[in-house]
Amino acid sequence: MSEKSSRPRKAGAFDIRLIIALLLGVYGVILTVMGAGFTSDADRDKAAGVNINLWSGIGLLVVTALFVLWAVLRPLVVPPSTETADD
Repeated sequence: MSEKSSRPRKAGAFDIRLIIALLLGVYGVILTVMGAGFTSDADRDKAAGVNINLWSGIGLLVVTALFVLWAVLRPLVVPPSTETADD
């Protein structure tokens, strides 16, 4: 077994937190754009005067930033393989 393969590795792009952050970020951008540019007065009246798309989009972008920060500050470490090559 080589020295390189016995070191623990980081999960990187396969970390589920980054995948969730990507999905939430896409929805957050869409809702923020829709709320900022395409919300009519009739839509706001239906939501008790609140631009719900804009506020939901901003909330999703904040949660996305928290997920990315969490993944960067506490990365998942993949343990080294314990399998042996018995040929």
